Amino acid sequence: MSFRPLHDRVLVKRIEAEEKTKGGIIIPDTAKEKPQEGEVVAVGSGTRNEKGELVALDVKAGDRILFGKWSGTEIKLDGADLLIMKESDILGILETTAKKGKKAA
Repeated sequence: MSFRPLHDRVLVKRIEAEEKTKGGIIIPDTAKEKPQEGEVVAVGSGTRNEKGELVALDVKAGDRILFGKWSGTEIKLDGADLLIMKESDILGILETTAKKGKKAA
């Protein structure tokens, strides 16, 4: 099944947190909080401004994002647990930065 969000809505798949702490302690399911990190699966076409022009969203499919703890509506689509949220519920985009070595002069 295919799903396309409308307007400024975004379809997000949660990225599950690690089951162990850095110290090696295994966290049971009952003590875990729902992850606030996810991957954008699909985005809507955008919103219209006062002039009626279409304004595209800042996020795109494949982006890793952070969102609020209570953001979005949970849905099940093709057996996968997903979230539908407005772009305004997204706190930011996680970007990986490559470390650049400095050359000796």
